[in-house]
Amino acid sequence: MDNANPIRNVSDTALWVATYRALESERPDALFNDPYARRLAGARGPAIVAALPDGAQTSWPLVVRTVTMDEILLRIVRAGNVGTVLNLAAGLDARPYRLDLPVSLRWLHVDMPEMVDYFRDAMAGETPRCQLQSIAADLRDPQARREVFARAAEHGPVFAITEGLLIYLEADDVAALARDLHDVAQARWWMADLATPRLLKLLEKRWSPTLKDGNAPFRFGPEEGTAWFAPHGWREAEFHSTWTDAMRLNRKPRGATFWNFLVNISPRKQREAQLRMSGVALLEAT
Repeated sequence: MDNANPIRNVSDTALWVATYRALESERPDALFNDPYARRLAGARGPAIVAALPDGAQTSWPLVVRTVTMDEILLRIVRAGNVGTVLNLAAGLDARPYRLDLPVSLRWLHVDMPEMVDYFRDAMAGETPRCQLQSIAADLRDPQARREVFARAAEHGPVFAITEGLLIYLEADDVAALARDLHDVAQARWWMADLATPRLLKLLEKRWSPTLKDGNAPFRFGPEEGTAWFAPHGWREAEFHSTWTDAMRLNRKPRGATFWNFLVNISPRKQREAQLRMSGVALLEAT
């Protein structure tokens, strides 16, 4: 690998996240086990982590996000309320292989053609736990997106996932996605990670130069939080703060004691805003 930026586009961030899943899985106190993550990350995944400032030390929010999303998904699926999981920009998500899912569950793994091909090749010979279908589609194309969503709606209720996607989109694109998930996919739930403008500013100082240079800048972080989605047919059912879950799961960043002190002495409104800077939202269709 030369000195060039190893991130070429947004799809490459999947290699970055897979590397973090591999590092967590290899810990003696691992919070989850993804036996496929190291293989999926390949050689470029660790190179991306190495290229990011403090890359190896900042895995904690993505590890926490993985655990929280696993917990929410399994809880709702096991309640028998999901017919189809619609995983958008699915990247290298191995949940259909590593989670204890019902055999009857239908899982649509949707991403760009080259990413779908890479995932299929890497997972050749492995058997998913559920009824996995890979779909190559550019979700930026409205017609292609609606065709995929109509396909998902055939076997509902639909549980949509956008993990690590929205932050890279413009607000208009998120709005179009939200409307189509509601009207075309007829999704009942939508699970997504969500940032705020304040978090985007913090990330701008640390990671954004590398990501911008790799055609993967951070864009979406609504000031209104989950209320931003209300005009598009969605309401907040649950919100799981990344910071709160990091404390619960003992995946604390450096300086956590000091930051907890600052949070605890802050006025209530400011404290709530700080805890909602980043998190996993479970949205429900209205």
